[in-house]
Amino acid sequence: MTTFSVSDIPSMAGRTVVVTGGNSGIGRAAARALAAADAHVVLAVRNPEKGREAAAAMTGHVEVRRLDLADLASVREFAWDFTEPVDVLINNAGVMIPPLSRTADGFELQLGTNHLGHFALTNLLLPRIRERVVTVSSGGHRMGSVDFGDLNWEHKRYRAMAAYAQSKLANLLFTSELQRRLAEAGSPVIATAAHPGASATNLVRFDGRRRARYLVQKAMVGLFAQSDDAGALPTLYAAVADLPGNSYAGPNGFMESRGKPKLVGRSSRAQDSEVAHRLWEVSEELTKTAFPRHSLRVDSGS
Repeated sequence: MTTFSVSDIPSMAGRTVVVTGGNSGIGRAAARALAAADAHVVLAVRNPEKGREAAAAMTGHVEVRRLDLADLASVREFAWDFTEPVDVLINNAGVMIPPLSRTADGFELQLGTNHLGHFALTNLLLPRIRERVVTVSSGGHRMGSVDFGDLNWEHKRYRAMAAYAQSKLANLLFTSELQRRLAEAGSPVIATAAHPGASATNLVRFDGRRRARYLVQKAMVGLFAQSDDAGALPTLYAAVADLPGNSYAGPNGFMESRGKPKLVGRSSRAQDSEVAHRLWEVSEELTKTAFPRHSLRVDSGS
């Protein structure tokens, strides 16, 4: 049984870790733990003021940079300004079951933020990444399917949970295809994924119109959820443990809802290499970013 805890994080001195959405929830908990292990942590956040508030409560070297994953111009600006090496990128930020909304580029908000924003960010930063890309998915991916005919919910009736599940399935398909491409290119970087189980984050937000549904959702999360610190452990495990590429970490408890991190399974749809390849190509078209094969660091032993 896995016994990984924060005390098992090795010294991160000399390493730079970028955490998207690192100002709240499991992102903040993961960032705090990595900063305490002497990493240089960059909180990549939509609201720099909230980022600075979070950073002020952390020990170690923590800086804040603005990043809005729902706006590809912001993603490009962040990547353009980030000239130093990145050891670990943690694609953590996300939104969950909002009313139908669009990103600045017209994508359905959950797909645009949870998948496409991170897809673009990763490809743009890859030439500077030295060790690992960690992407936070969800057990909800098991309910997901990728509808290439209407990825952005422009024609069919919008269903928030189905859109969320699609975005979280996309996270795992992205991880597997990224790992395949990294290995093929001879890069020493690996791609891993994690899910927090039932974690009491602020993903479920009050939209001002459906208060009753919001209160029920918050009550259910509060009933079954573990703390942010516990929910961050699978992410930290995926970020620092000695794992193979395309690993997927989650809690070891009942229905993977809570507990210590371990390697967990994924749905058959999340293992479909043809869908993963097609999603990658579509994501390249939508984001106008591509896998930077010719500018990657290459393992001298390959």
